[in-house]
Amino acid sequence: MVDSVAVNDGGAGDVTYGPVTLGVAYDGQPFAPGGASRIPDGTDTDATGDWVRNDFDLAGIPGNTGTLIDGEAVNTPGAVNSTELDEGPGPIEADCDAPTVTIGSVQGAGAATPLATGTQVEVEGVVVGDFQTGGFDGYYLQDAGDGDAATSDGIFVFAPGGADVVLGDTVHVVGTVSEFFGMTEVTAVAASVCATGGTSALPARTELTLPLAPADRERFEGMRVTLPQTLSILETFEYGQFGLITLGTDRQYQPTAIFEPGSAEAVALAAANVADSIGLDDGRGIQNPDPALHPNGEAFTLDNAFRAGDHVTAATGVLDYRFDQWSVQPTQPAEFASVLPRESLPDVGGDLRVASFNVLNYFTDLDLDVPGTDFRGANTAEEFERQEAKIVAAITEIDADVVGLIEIQNNNDGAALDTLVAALNEQAGAGTYAAIRTGTLGTDAITTALVYQSANVTPTGAYAVLDSSVDPRFDTSRNRPALAQTFTSYSTGEAVTVVLNHLKSKGSACSGDPDRGDGQGNCNLTRVAAAEAIVDWLAGDPTGQGTVGRELIIGDLNSYDHEDPIEVLTGAGYTDLEKQFTGEEAYSYVFDGQLGYLDYALAGTGLVGDVTGASAWHINSDEPSIIDYDMTFKQPAQDALFAPDPYRSSDHDPIVVGIRLTPPDTTAPTLTVTANPAKILLPTLTWRTVNLKPVASDDSGQATVSFVKVTTTGKHAQVRKISDTKFEIRAMPGTSYTFEYRATDAAGNTTTATARTDVGTVRDLIETILDWLFG
Repeated sequence: MVDSVAVNDGGAGDVTYGPVTLGVAYDGQPFAPGGASRIPDGTDTDATGDWVRNDFDLAGIPGNTGTLIDGEAVNTPGAVNSTELDEGPGPIEADCDAPTVTIGSVQGAGAATPLATGTQVEVEGVVVGDFQTGGFDGYYLQDAGDGDAATSDGIFVFAPGGADVVLGDTVHVVGTVSEFFGMTEVTAVAASVCATGGTSALPARTELTLPLAPADRERFEGMRVTLPQTLSILETFEYGQFGLITLGTDRQYQPTAIFEPGSAEAVALAAANVADSIGLDDGRGIQNPDPALHPNGEAFTLDNAFRAGDHVTAATGVLDYRFDQWSVQPTQPAEFASVLPRESLPDVGGDLRVASFNVLNYFTDLDLDVPGTDFRGANTAEEFERQEAKIVAAITEIDADVVGLIEIQNNNDGAALDTLVAALNEQAGAGTYAAIRTGTLGTDAITTALVYQSANVTPTGAYAVLDSSVDPRFDTSRNRPALAQTFTSYSTGEAVTVVLNHLKSKGSACSGDPDRGDGQGNCNLTRVAAAEAIVDWLAGDPTGQGTVGRELIIGDLNSYDHEDPIEVLTGAGYTDLEKQFTGEEAYSYVFDGQLGYLDYALAGTGLVGDVTGASAWHINSDEPSIIDYDMTFKQPAQDALFAPDPYRSSDHDPIVVGIRLTPPDTTAPTLTVTANPAKILLPTLTWRTVNLKPVASDDSGQATVSFVKVTTTGKHAQVRKISDTKFEIRAMPGTSYTFEYRATDAAGNTTTATARTDVGTVRDLIETILDWLFG
């Protein structure tokens, strides 16, 4: 950031950033400025005296006379700052018979107009998009073209308070050229309607098909377009506030959720994702518009809703570039198909269920405007009730025996945890849920916590905490402390240790641990060190219950599954259960329109065989945030979209794991070995073949057999190994060969067994012959 200036309207506790703050009466006037200009132009002494308040009534903006008084500055975007209003030579008129330039010559073949900012031009075209209301304050014109496929034939005309036009009008505009955050536009000084709608045919729609590289879209900026493909809804994050969704040919995945970070495949996928996505806006620039518009053109309601993954076909409108996004501003409804309906709770089986749930800043302290404090979540009691209702609905429907909570307020008195447990018990029945009381964990405003159904499981022993004091590699100034608790099932008497985590996020920077550009984001080394510390900590049985290997690591590890921290854990023997049961395309979170999972369930070596299923429950990541509890900025109609159900109770999906807790297998397998031949009567001194047949069985049904060794007795004994079950031995008189095998079951129990082949002596041979002759 090169420079900054802030405005403070005097609100209690308001915080501003930067060297200069323009407050109420900073220049003697009794209210805060709505805009200001540096006077003299460019002066920068980091003092309020550099800044002169702009005329509030838009003096200087074309089409506005304003009420400029002494001591105020003119609004002059793109031009030199001034306190004098240039009246000019007189009013400019738009003459439909006057010569014009092509829109293509204004647009140019590059990313920006070839004309200098402020250049006055006259253009004429058909209105292909009318967005004079809703915040854009303008319309799009498209002319017959200049014959150059590299230049766009359409352009946005910024005309606040200007002549009213409608779709299909032919309009002649006199205006100045500028770039508005990357979009070429003409600010109208004068405009005339040369032909009314209906008499001018709309230009043919240009078909845009994905993938289409961003650089190849510039030549269609401002033109009438259609998206003929059936496209999937990728992203809904900005829908509630700005009416924008993102579309692509198919759902997209985070590159590091599919490929190794920094690999050629990951880099290629990142580029492909960009080329294969485009926005579908709502033609309005205001925040939280009412009504929120569904892609089908109707108002968004709970009965006329959509989810990420649903299909949109034939979106038609004008292509423009706003807010760093290529989008279609619609001029007619699109076709819509719901193909991803809400799913029921996944059946994960087992007799014990464990879940992790991100409760998205569940704070019982509401919007406390206290300097130095970090309060998040609900701002009002009504918002809190809505938030709590959704969280309780989700957790009680999951009905897990143990639930790990993420992003709950780190109250020293445990007020947030106690409040949530009380709400759960009000819904599920008195005494159903209890909590592991830890007090404050770490220094962050949010923490992790464990709740459990006390009729099904009991905490065994004390909880354990991993923080910087236990292992300096686990930096708890960045990560939330890890929390481990062993639980014993009443029905089976068996135990499992649940280990709950919330590692440092990718978004905010870590000093000395920046984003290295390989797709893993900020603070990757911090998360790697934490994962290494977790592995070593668990190997030492931190809860002291003898459950090493029978741990279930859950929580938000803020890493996609091909990233370094996860490979540390899987490399130490922990099994990624979502990948095992759902596959490479598992997801629990959508960021920037791309799927992946940051929320994990990883089973230790002694537990993985007991896991019957694991899955995310997609109640949050696919739902638009407009239906969440938050009432900030929303209009009453959007507030009314709330329902006290599990959907959009958070931005992360809960992870649910089923476990069948069986007693540890301590019984060794059985093993028998037979040798053929077991006896070689005649010591011929030659090589003879011996075949071994080891047979193992185990109550688990799984046992593997391996050859251990062969030992010999007798002078001149010799043996050659052909395979694990085939040997050649020298038939020397009075020699013996003993073959040893080992059987191992799935639990690691072992047993050994042997078989022997004996070679007779000359005396044995004589006695055998005599027995045969005289017997």
